[in-house]
Amino acid sequence: MPIVVNVDVMMARRKMSLTELAVKVDITLANLSILKTGKAKAIRFSTLEAICRALDCQPGDVLEYVPESESDGD
Repeated sequence: MPIVVNVDVMMARRKMSLTELAVKVDITLANLSILKTGKAKAIRFSTLEAICRALDCQPGDVLEYVPESESDGD
């Protein structure tokens, strides 16, 4: 998928655990894990806003567009 989710990168930069972020964002660990691993098909703007608030970052720090040819390693 051309959209890459970099939640784990931002969590590492902020030294924040998955559990801590889940509490701050008010999302289940299971749903946050799905998002973090890139298996999510969608994200609500309200969730993205809460993640950005908790991690003190911009949406572009969390989501990245990588064209198919680059993400496939071609």
